[in-house]
Amino acid sequence: MRLSEQALLIWLLAAAMMVLGWRWQRRRNNAGIVDVLWSAGLGMAALVLALTGTGALSARLLVGVMATAWALRLALHLWARVRSEPEDGRYRALREHWHGSQAMFFGFFQFQALLVVLFALPLAAVAAHPAPATWQLAAAALIWLFSVAGEALADAQLARFRANPANRGKTCRSGLWRYSRHPNYFFEWLHWFSYAIAAIGSPLAWLGWLGPVVMYLFLRYLSGIPFTEQQALRTRGDDYRDYQRRTPMLFPWFPKS
Repeated sequence: MRLSEQALLIWLLAAAMMVLGWRWQRRRNNAGIVDVLWSAGLGMAALVLALTGTGALSARLLVGVMATAWALRLALHLWARVRSEPEDGRYRALREHWHGSQAMFFGFFQFQALLVVLFALPLAAVAAHPAPATWQLAAAALIWLFSVAGEALADAQLARFRANPANRGKTCRSGLWRYSRHPNYFFEWLHWFSYAIAAIGSPLAWLGWLGPVVMYLFLRYLSGIPFTEQQALRTRGDDYRDYQRRTPMLFPWFPKS
């Protein structure tokens, strides 16, 4: 299947998924489901590309196994939060800004469907590789294991901190969160290098680098860190300002004394 056909199929499936997600948030006033569906949508895209890709079996298996496993872990982690907690403050702020407009939320959900297609392109580059070298597969697997394990650890540490009522209104500064204000985002960004490495030599190799480049731009300047830190400042105030002064934003390093 050609890339254009794969992209169209992924978009149609993601758009249908987001319609259902929009209806779910409309009934429950919780737009956090969009993050769950974005992750699940990429897992769906990985399976589509693994089945329809024109590359070697090893390349398609890498996409089908690694990308799907990453997406499933993230989707389940996010779903556990969405179903048990009130709407994330970022989306409450959007709801207030849009005066509860469901038309705006519908457009927002459908924009996420387009982002599924965008972030599926690096996976398509791997799935089209005719003969990835053994070193590429090994390097991609090692980067994937390290980054997904790091992201899972950061998520677990934060969840454990948030589960303690004594920590309400406080900032997590333990574990990986001592060395980065967003270690989960750091490992999420790092994870995309596994597909960039695996895509070297593919006819679509340049698309492999969209993952780390575009993900960095989104996390650093658009939908990730800016919104998360604005919400943290609203809820934790001076405690979070002190955390900002002492702790690196994204790339882990030792905190300032």
